[in-house]
This record gives sequence, C-alpha cells and structure tokens, in this order.
Amino acid sequence: MPRRQELKRVLIIGSGPIVIGQACEFDYSGTQACKALMKEGLEVILVNSNPATIMTDPEIATRVYVEPLKTPFLEKIIAKERPDAVIPTLGGQTALNLALALHEEGILEKYNVKLLGADPKVIRAAEDRETFRGILDKVGAKYPASEMVRTFEQGVEAGDRLGYPIVLRPNYTLGGGGGGIAYSPEEYKTMLATGLHESPTSEVLVEASILGWKEFELEVMRDRAGTFVVVCTIENFDPCGVHTGDSITVAPQQTLTDAEYQSMRDEACKILNEVGVETGGANIQFATHPVTGQRVVIEMNPRVSRSSALASKATGFPIAKIAALLAVGYTLDELRNDVTKVTPSCYEPALDYVVTKIPRFAFEKFPGAKDILTTQMKSVGEVMGIGRTLQESMMKALHSLEGHPEGVPEIACELEKISFPNSRRIFHLFQAMRDGKTVAELAELTQIHPYFLEKIEDVIRLENEIKADPKAALKAPQLLRAKRFGISDARIAKLTERSEDEIFNLRRELGVKASFQQVDTCAAEFKSETPYFYSTYWSAPTFELEPKNVVAVIGSGPNRIGQGIEFDYSCVRGVRAFQRLGHKVAMINSNPETVSTDYDTSDYLFFEPLTLEHLTDVLEFARVDGFVSQLGGQTPINLTRGLLARGFKLLGSSMDVIDLAEDRGLFAKICRELNLAIPKSAMAADIDEALNVMPELGYPVICRPSFVLGGRRMEVIETDGELVSYFERHAEAFGPDRPCLIDQFLEGALEVDVDLVRGPDWCVIGGVVEHIEAAGVHSGDSMGVLPPQRLKDETCEKIEQLSIQLANRIGVLGHLNLQLAIKDDVIYVLEANPRSSRSVPFIVKATGMPLIDLGVHATLGMRKAELPGLPLSWRLGDQVAVKGVVFPFKKFPEADSILGPEMKSTGESMGRGESYPEALMKALLSSQVTFPAGGEVFFSLREKDKEKMLGLAKELVSLGYTISATSGTAKYMQDNGVEALALRKVHEGRPHCVDRLRSGNVSFVINTTRGRKSVEASFDIRRACIDLMLPCLTETDTAEAFILALKNARTGQFEVSPLSNSIALQ
Repeated sequence: MPRRQELKRVLIIGSGPIVIGQACEFDYSGTQACKALMKEGLEVILVNSNPATIMTDPEIATRVYVEPLKTPFLEKIIAKERPDAVIPTLGGQTALNLALALHEEGILEKYNVKLLGADPKVIRAAEDRETFRGILDKVGAKYPASEMVRTFEQGVEAGDRLGYPIVLRPNYTLGGGGGGIAYSPEEYKTMLATGLHESPTSEVLVEASILGWKEFELEVMRDRAGTFVVVCTIENFDPCGVHTGDSITVAPQQTLTDAEYQSMRDEACKILNEVGVETGGANIQFATHPVTGQRVVIEMNPRVSRSSALASKATGFPIAKIAALLAVGYTLDELRNDVTKVTPSCYEPALDYVVTKIPRFAFEKFPGAKDILTTQMKSVGEVMGIGRTLQESMMKALHSLEGHPEGVPEIACELEKISFPNSRRIFHLFQAMRDGKTVAELAELTQIHPYFLEKIEDVIRLENEIKADPKAALKAPQLLRAKRFGISDARIAKLTERSEDEIFNLRRELGVKASFQQVDTCAAEFKSETPYFYSTYWSAPTFELEPKNVVAVIGSGPNRIGQGIEFDYSCVRGVRAFQRLGHKVAMINSNPETVSTDYDTSDYLFFEPLTLEHLTDVLEFARVDGFVSQLGGQTPINLTRGLLARGFKLLGSSMDVIDLAEDRGLFAKICRELNLAIPKSAMAADIDEALNVMPELGYPVICRPSFVLGGRRMEVIETDGELVSYFERHAEAFGPDRPCLIDQFLEGALEVDVDLVRGPDWCVIGGVVEHIEAAGVHSGDSMGVLPPQRLKDETCEKIEQLSIQLANRIGVLGHLNLQLAIKDDVIYVLEANPRSSRSVPFIVKATGMPLIDLGVHATLGMRKAELPGLPLSWRLGDQVAVKGVVFPFKKFPEADSILGPEMKSTGESMGRGESYPEALMKALLSSQVTFPAGGEVFFSLREKDKEKMLGLAKELVSLGYTISATSGTAKYMQDNGVEALALRKVHEGRPHCVDRLRSGNVSFVINTTRGRKSVEASFDIRRACIDLMLPCLTETDTAEAFILALKNARTGQFEVSPLSNSIALQ
C-alpha cells in the first residue's frame, strides 16, 4: 500500500523535558521519525518544550515549536499550522495523554485533524488497565489477579481481598509513577493515596504479587495489512518486582525454550490484533513462573517506548522510523531494511551476539533516599554492551557505567545489598561469589535465574585462576580467555600486580587484540551496508576501514545528573559540522537512548565503553586523524591525557590549555595576571587545615571535593560547627592528594554563564545567560534568562570583554564555558570549562547562534578569513528565552527538595515570549509547575528574607490570595500590614503547618532557609509539598519569578511561534 497522498502536513508531539521514565530515547525516536517523514516530502511540524534535544533543532523539521505541551498551546499551533494529522506515538506517555485530551476536548474534530499511529480507541484499550484486561480475557491470555479501584475505600477493600505483598499500577502515568509494591496494609494505604492522586483519571490497578517470576518484553510492529513482526525479545536479569527501566536486561532472551517463545509470540500477535494497533510499534510485557512455566501478561504500551530505543540499537532495526512510515500508510513489506539494503522490514531481525543493558542511578545525589528498586522507576540513565557472549556483553556494559577502571572492583560484600533489589546489587553479587557464595545460595536469596548467576560465576572462577597463577595468566592463551570473558586490562593488572599499561603492552606483543564486527540485523546472512560496529575477542578480524580523513567524536556515555542529553546534542551537531567540511566521523558512545548512537548519524558508529582500553581499540581500528573531546562533557575530557599518552592526536584545545582552565591554582594565577577578581579560596586536606584558613576566608564559604561533576558533595557552610560536620560526613573524600576546595561564598551575588568559541584569530560570544536564582544554587538547577534582565548594559559589555581576554590568555581552540558572579558591581570569575557546556543547546535555540558549528571550525584551526559569516552577535532577536528546570523529587520522597550547590535536576525546559513574564510562564508550565487560580499561600521565611518577601505577600493579597505563615513570619507580616494566619512549626505541636498543607487548604508554598539545622527543621514542609504536588519555592528570586509568571498566566494571553533557523556561517 503506497503512502496516503492526502497527507501533506503532520504534527509530531514530543515528550518534553527529561524526567525519570522518559528520557532522551524519545529525542532519538522523534528525530528519526522527523527525518523519515521529511524525506517522504511531508511538511513536519514539531512541538516540544525541551531545548536540549536534537529534535528541536530547526533543521530537523519544517517548523519547530518550543512551547509548553499543554492543550491550549497545541490548539493554537494546530489553528496556525492546520496539519492533516497528528502522530502521538513518538513522544512517550506525555504525547499519548495529550492526544487523548485533544480528542476529548474536540480540538481534533474542530480542525479536522486525524490521529495516526494510535487512535483514541487503541490508546484507551492499551493504557486503560481495566479495558486491557477485557481484551486479554477475549484472546484467552492470563493476567495476575487484580482489581481496578477509583476511591480510597474501594482500594482498601481490594487490598484485603488480594493479600500482601500487593502491586499498585496507576493508570496513564509514566515510569510506574505513583505505583510500587506494598508489603503491609499501612504501606499500601500510603501508596494507594499517592497513586490515586497521580493518575490523571484517579484509577489504580491493584494486583496480586508475582514477585520472583521471570519478566520478558516483546518489541513488536504491525502494519494495516496485518503483518506482524517481533523486532526483539528482551529478558530481565532481575525477577518481577523491579521496573523494567531499572532492571538489567538482556537481548535476545536467554532462558525460554523455543516452544515457550513461540507461544509468547503468538499471544502477543493476538493481543496486538485485538487492541487494534495497525500502524506502528508497541511493546508487551510478560511474566512466566520459573518452575511451572505459567505465563501472564503484565502490560502493554501502544507506542514507541524506552525499550524501543534499546531494541533498535540492539538489532539495527529502526523502530521509530518504520513506525512513522507505517503511520502514513506504508506496509512493512514495502520498506527496505536500511542495514542490508536488500531485505524488507517484514523480516524479523536475527542476532548472532548478545546485548546487555544496565541502568545508571543517582541515589548519591539525594541523601536520605532509600536505595530500593520497585515497580516505580528511579534510574536516570543506561548503558548497553554488545558482545558475542552474555559474559562479554555484560562486562562491557559494566565498564560503560564509568564507575571504576576495573569494571567490577573488589568491594566489601553486604548480604543485605543482595537480598533486595538495589542500585549496587550486581557488584555485591560479583563480590559474594569472590567470597565463596554459591549459585544455589544466591538464587535462593535473590530469585535471579541460576543461568545468569552461572555466567557471573564463570567470570569469578577465571579471576581466581589468574590470581592463583599470575605467570600462566600472562601468556597468550589465558590472556585471550580473560578478554573473552570481558575482564578489563585494569582488572587483570590488579589480579597480577602489574600496571594497566603493562598489560596493554603485553597483549599487543602477544597479538591478543579485539576485532570489530558489524550489527547487521540478519546474523551475517546478508551483507551489511551500515558501518555499525562492536568489539569482541571471539572472532577474527574480517575487514578493515579505509583510513581517509576520519575524525573521532567521543560521546558522553550514560545520562546522569550533571551530564545529560545536552552533550549528546553537541556531539550530533559536531558530527554534522565535520561532515559538512569533508571529514568522515567515527562516533563512539555507550548510551542506547541517544541520537548519537543512531547508525545513520555518523559515518562509523562504535558502540563501546568510554574507557581508555576500549577507546584505544576503536581509534586504532578506525585509524583516525584525531579525536575530539570537547563535545561530550567531562567524560571525554578526563580520558584525554591517557589517549595522548598512547599516541593519538587531540583536535582543538591542547592538554596544556585544558590544564590551565581546570587546575585551580593555574587558573587563579591567570586571573590575577589579568587583574580579574576571583573569590578568596584555600585547600585543606583535613578539618584542622580547614579551620586554620577560616579567619582569612570568613563565613559563609562553599566546600567541595576535588574532581567532581554536577556539584557532587558541595555545600554552603556558615559556621565552624557546620564545617566540622561537613568533614565528618565526607571524610573518605579528602586527603593530601585530594584536598577539600574551600571558596568564599558570594551570598546574594548574581551568577551568569558565558559560552564562547575561540578560533586562531577570532572569538565569538554565544550568549550571556543570567541565572534567576542567586549564588548558592548549582548552575544546572538554576533557571536562566537570555538576554539578561537585571544586568546593566555596561556590566554585560565588561563580561564579554573579560571572557574574550580569558579565552585568549588560556589559548582555547574551540569551546569555553565561564561561570561568573556579580556582586556590588564587581565581576568575579568562578570557573572555566574548556568544552561545550550544558547551556549551549539553550543558547543555540534562543539566539540561532551556530555555536557547535563554530566550535568545529575552531577545532580544525580555521581562520577568520575562511569564515565570511563572522563577526556574529548573539543580541539579535527581540524575544526573551527562559530556561526552566525539572526535578525528580517525586521519585525520592525521603530526600530534601531544597536547592543548593549540588545539582539535582534531570532535565530542562524552555519558554519563549515577547516579554520576560510570558517566557517565564511558558518555562514553568513546561516544567510541570501549576499556577493556582486562588487559595492560600503559606510562607516560612528565614529572617533576612522577610523584608524582601513582604512586598510579594502584599501583591498576592491584592491578587485575591490569603496568607498563612509560621509564627515568626506571620508576626512580621502582621506588624507590616499584611493579614496572615499564624501556624505552628512541626516541633511546636499540633495542629501545625504541615497538617494545614495536608488539609488541602494551601495552593503553594514559599519556604526559604539556610544552615544545616534550619534546613533539617523545615524538611517536613518540603516533603509534604512533594507528596501533594504543591509548588514549593525555596529561593526568594524563584518566588518573585513565579509570581511574575502567575500574573501573566492569569491574563490568558500568549502567542506561539516557531524557532528561527540557525545563522549560516558561509
């Protein structure tokens, strides 16, 4: 069936900011779909609120709208663009829920817009758990005993009938949001209340436990001719009870018999047919009893999902692209396989290798959060390893986590870290086997299938052999065996008491080297035309690459807090810029969610761990002219010195330049040489040294360990007592070779980010982003605005001048990010990062400045005369852009939501408007902040903020809100003419302020505090806000911005406009 010719213009809904459960896999899916539909000659209109994505690059679609994903904004875009159809299956749960809302509110009918990929009936059939159970009954599929509840009372009765433990699955939520496993009636009641609150339809499926069963996921596709294919079967390493996004997973499945698999496949086909999926992809999750083989269906997603991205990277089958083409009318047999170029897409992929996905967690960012994995997703990123065997692929995935050069180092084994699912369980399993635990013992303790534990045991048995006879281990046969089992050079070095370089050189002498194989979708049955590679020690080399003008771009690895999708944006834009200048590009990365690991992004894709060992193998095989480390964040920067030592050429800023920017002593010396102000600072190896320097520095100060990313363990310290406590809590982080860095804290200062690019004889400022929150909040957690709203014009000009001065003195070739603070009209230089930064994508979308392209030109040493587009100014448009931030506190209710110098946000949004208040409103709406139309506002303020917040309280009263406050704040307001209801603090007895919050009377909260004791005392206020999903503003500047945005929202006035194209350099 040919493409539907009546379709000329389609609207694709994106997934919004990165959150736990919905990350950059949807950037990959959306980008792939946009490219495919544009190639078909369709006009593609994209709407997404996330500026960090490749998807929101203006060249990806005909027009790109960075607007809130809310129905009023979508209606305005639909009215303006008049698309023929909307595709809602590429933007995760957000897009599906919006599509249903557009249908139910009559907007699609009003503008005669069709839904493609999944119509409302299909969405409801799969997403409404009660309807889905009816379909399962119809096809004869079994499911766990369960009941749908819509009220708390119904839920309590259902819990009594089903017994404990019990699983809660709210309708229409993301990443298991609001759900979990309850082991007792008390726990169940708390979860039930949360689940009913979080479900948009106030519906929760409560389900009898199938803990310990094996879990599988089938990624499937179906076209309107009824052709059905299984793209990939994924098996969870962890048994049921852990969200599939938090489980280690393996593809293809490992423990089903062929008969069991075929039966599961047939059942999936029946379900898809009955649900009515006709034009796209879906995934179905099954569970099987490990002894009886009984099978039940857990759930289904009628859309491209997180697992779709993993399945696409695991097989080479582009699920999102094919889903988009099926949605506009094609059938699977009409679409060629991109990898082989000869087979049709109705051929199911075949794998002659194994893929392992391992999630990456960030519990260390949320002190107090319980490291327990349940049906509610908590991981922030993931890695994928490809190998010929399960051991090889699993070990490569473990190396990709970037936790330790050895991959799986020796640790102190804790059996309680094995008996329940947690983020570190895999490492404790390895250690338990080193300590003598058997497969049978561990299987009983964990309910993990013995097959997987036996594979770990094989690795440990080989480790023991190496340790027992190091001499024999360093001969070619045993070295080859160790490498086939995925044991790293660093681990072999530890076991044989050698250095990593010694093992590396010995392997080279003995000819023990990795070969590279292709991911081809067909287990080598047909020739592969796509250069998508993985390394293995199980196969002999089969081909060589032609060494011709190849540049390697090192990616950013797994998403984590502090290094996320923004760096993938830089990598992908960088690849394109190199290609436009005539270079071939080898992309190296380990993250299956990203656009950079799409096989058609670069000329050569290497899916490998970002370690010195694996990068050496890739750079040698690809015979690159040089490598680029300034696009992928801190990970590639940290690897640069080792790669240079192995003889590879660095493009762009040299290692000496990187040291000048990153070494605090050298950088401070340069600043003094240029007469630039810097905060007073000192270093201390222990608490005694720290106390000795305090008379000179004075409080408050900001403390942090050396060599950290994302503000890890950074704290503002105000007293000697807090300083002592800081050193006691982080004692293991400090020592003579890793001192604590102590800086004067510029309280109340205005912070700015500057991103620039410097070439051999030119320098371009990309933009000056003014932070909305004052100093003390990590730059990644602060909202930002461009152009600056509070900086004086002359200060802005001085900032640009000193930034260029610094770039020239350091000698940067490429990107430089500067963080500055302004206090009492003095500009202080805080730090410099000689690489692309997380603020670059926001600046590019806000200004149209082609910063990444400029960076590539600079990296290659191109002079001003070769760039006729220069000079460029970022002060172009008349719009204001605001960067919003998104936090994962709902997933970690035990952690404090107060902001500080350690980064906690997972993603960002962007608001654009003709005015600052309009842009603020859009940014906050896009970050899922609500604007209550009225009600009570609760204040709990530290002493020094009361005067500043008084005017704001008066403004709220004039807008019709009432005020309540803790006793001290209430008295101050009453004394100054504001009527305020006084409430007790929690420790003062009941009823107290938190009781008031939980009563439903309060619309939002303004709670400012500083100092460890005060922060701990007000924790219950912030915790209640997270539970109740109330806006909680913990900085005075944020509160002022929120009120500005709220006033704008109350007018109901806003406009939508597409992004402008980037400025051309030629």
